[in-house]
Amino acid sequence: MAAKKKAAKKTAKKKSARKPSAAFMKPMQISPALAAVIGNGPYPRTEVTKKLWAYIKKHDLQDSKNRRNINADDNLKVVFGGKKQVSMFDMTKLVSKQLK
Repeated sequence: MAAKKKAAKKTAKKKSARKPSAAFMKPMQISPALAAVIGNGPYPRTEVTKKLWAYIKKHDLQDSKNRRNINADDNLKVVFGGKKQVSMFDMTKLVSKQLK
């Protein structure tokens, strides 16, 4: 009986790696306000998010007390619709308005 269990384990398929959605990988046009923060050029949404977080960390814009909030500098304030501080969850919604 133990031999059957071992054989069953060997024949079980391994899970395949999850593939990213093609919609997230499609390059998007970036508004001039967002281009001032992350640079020119069409980028996929995933790359926009990576570059935006790199900018936030480089300029130390995360709130020191509540790390979920981002304090906007002059460049980010334009992207965030004039708000001084936004949560990281609201940030994605505001940034999506800057993409076409």
